[in-house]
Amino acid sequence: PPSREALFFHLSALRTRRRPGLARESSPLPDADTSLWTPSLMNEELSLLQRLRQNVIWEYAEALLWAVALALILTTFVVQAFKIPSGSMLETLQIGDHLLVNKFIYGLRNPFNDDYLIRGREPQVGDIIVFRYPKDRSLDYIKRIAGVPGDTLEMRNKVLYRNGVAVQEPYTQHSQPLIMIPGRDNWGPITVPEDKFFALGDNRDDSSDSRFWGFLDRKDIRGLAWRIYWSADGLTNIRLNRIGKLVE
Repeated sequence: PPSREALFFHLSALRTRRRPGLARESSPLPDADTSLWTPSLMNEELSLLQRLRQNVIWEYAEALLWAVALALILTTFVVQAFKIPSGSMLETLQIGDHLLVNKFIYGLRNPFNDDYLIRGREPQVGDIIVFRYPKDRSLDYIKRIAGVPGDTLEMRNKVLYRNGVAVQEPYTQHSQPLIMIPGRDNWGPITVPEDKFFALGDNRDDSSDSRFWGFLDRKDIRGLAWRIYWSADGLTNIRLNRIGKLVE
């Protein structure tokens, strides 16, 4: 379609032509009729106005389409928003934290079948990841990786051992420090299989994690928790000190 500037020029020319008494040399059109306004000029002006309106609408629609396409590409391949709905990662992550998740760091996926087109770096111990819950893949969970392929893990009285060495975990908390439950606080040893991971919540006594539903497939890992972009407990308690905080 003609540019907006061209349509404005022609519209200005028509309006010059309909003004009586203007000198011919002031008209931008060589055949300008400076005598009187005529129905034909009115129809031409209305047509130009309509084309100008359509041109503006198309420009806005084109910009909107590009914005939507860019947003889809970003959320599919690069970054995605995630909200913390529960307290399984306290105190590292608070209920009501809104995170940006880096989806590109572990590889570029085919959006139709989740196969890796380009494989990125391997998930590492200590990474806080968002993944599909193995028992219901329509749900997303967030936990911290405690074991990678080949690791031998064991827990004795709430203390995690990796490859026979007690792990220092300053980020964990225990709501029931004196209560020992088999399967939750004492288990193992187990070895993490190839292409599998073992994930635990930081709020160790109140977390549904690999202790209860088993190993996590690499293909179910959606991304690495990156940064908090919003945090609020309800409508009034906005936690400004958490906004922009790196997740680690």
